[in-house]
Amino acid sequence: MWHFAVSVFLVELYGNSLLLTAVYGLVVAGSVLLLGALIGDWVDKNSRLKVARTSLVVQNSSVILCGVILMIIFLFKTQLLTLYHGWLLTLCYILVITIANIANLASTATAITIQRDWIVVVAGEDRSKLADMNATIRRIDQLTNILAPMAVGQIMTFGSPMIGCGFISGWNLMSMCVEYLLLWKVYQKTPTLARKSAKVEASELKQLNVKKESDMKPAEGVQLIMEKDVNGFEPQEQKEVGCTARIAEPFVTFRDGWVAYYNQPVFLAGMGLAFLYMTVLGFDCITTGYAYTQGLSGSVLSLLMGASAVTGIMGTVAFTWLRRKCGLIRTGLISGVAQFACLILCVISVFMPGSPMDLTVSPFADISARLFENEPLPTIASPESEMIFATGMPILLNGSITPANSDPEMNPEPVPLVSVSLLFAGVIAARVGLWSFDLTVTQLLQENVVESERGIINGVQNSMNYLLDLLHFIMVILAPNPEAFGLLVLISVSFVAMGHIMYFRFAQKSLGKQLFVCHTPDPKAAPDSSPPGNTSTV
Repeated sequence: MWHFAVSVFLVELYGNSLLLTAVYGLVVAGSVLLLGALIGDWVDKNSRLKVARTSLVVQNSSVILCGVILMIIFLFKTQLLTLYHGWLLTLCYILVITIANIANLASTATAITIQRDWIVVVAGEDRSKLADMNATIRRIDQLTNILAPMAVGQIMTFGSPMIGCGFISGWNLMSMCVEYLLLWKVYQKTPTLARKSAKVEASELKQLNVKKESDMKPAEGVQLIMEKDVNGFEPQEQKEVGCTARIAEPFVTFRDGWVAYYNQPVFLAGMGLAFLYMTVLGFDCITTGYAYTQGLSGSVLSLLMGASAVTGIMGTVAFTWLRRKCGLIRTGLISGVAQFACLILCVISVFMPGSPMDLTVSPFADISARLFENEPLPTIASPESEMIFATGMPILLNGSITPANSDPEMNPEPVPLVSVSLLFAGVIAARVGLWSFDLTVTQLLQENVVESERGIINGVQNSMNYLLDLLHFIMVILAPNPEAFGLLVLISVSFVAMGHIMYFRFAQKSLGKQLFVCHTPDPKAAPDSSPPGNTSTV
């Protein structure tokens, strides 16, 4: 709920401008990109209950504090504007974004420890149970992504931003207590959660990475981690750490985390997932804004978002069924093919009637006109103008604002909906393959990453995801006009294709000639087989 609401509050706070929201998004992406490995390393070095408890308390406390500060700002914004020439209000903006960013970092730690570690231990050696639990968690995420914006929207519509802040603060206070009680129950019922492999020390990890760069096979590298003799490094642990070493420790951890991620046997699969974040073909603010320029109303968009959530849930069902029939790695391959096939509709939409794509229009024309030619920004239509959209936007035809009370004979022809319909049909249908592929890579990371490195490897994976997501926003900033959106679609589909090619290469290396031999995997691992978390079900 907070992830959706904070963007709305920041827009309301800054006079219906997206500036604070954009700054917040940049800070969040940059923080996870830089600190993802360090957060994962902290998860690895501490006990499971301590990590879950600390991250849960920090996350919810930050949200509660942020909500209180926002309430104060909404109440006394006029007075704050006059104090110290508005610098006090600017300081409040910085404080809100900083605390909200801390909440997001704590949420990242919570997701790593619960969804990447606890769930593996609870499932034990039963990989089918692990797959079902992963799918169930993803369904819950899909449902909350629908219900949370609806709840916040109703509160903001019939109440006020201040009431919304108070409600979210109270909700997080209550949910923090409930979540902690549930985690404590799971911890008590699963004694294995209390036992955790010792974190590989920085010096040990460094030597391990050096050995991995030799001629060893990936499987041998994983086995080596489990068979290491920790006693051989006791003298290093007894050495006194100097001030310089302490200062350099975060940078060493950052470097070693990325090197360890690169040396993972599932590196290509993780990179394939990260490349899917470099896309405009999702239900974010970019695609929503483009839909408005093509004449879709807010009510239609809400229905499309609901349909995408339904297909996302269908993807979780498809994942569990395909995994039972064909095995985990082949499930990712089939899901990737299904997603790419659906995205072909988006490529076709670029060349269909109604598509505003025009490569003769420079993507920088709008920016240069605003910055160098001193053209005024487009103004919002007057209140007397008739509004036809539920969102209150004027009639939009290929990005131009047309007064609703003008002469119909002088108005341009309505935008054909063939192009935008094909675009959203492809996006919605592709969610089945997307979420099935996402669950596949998630389980591959759970099964193939050694327990003592789960946190740092998944932290780096989150950093990679945010890096590609950041690049897709930069791509939109460079080509913001609707005429260039078709080009962005083609680039997005190309990155999705590259991601699935990486996964295909991983699958080929893992299964070899058995890649296209679909068979039902063994439901149970042999008692004397390698420990869970080192190999994947094929």
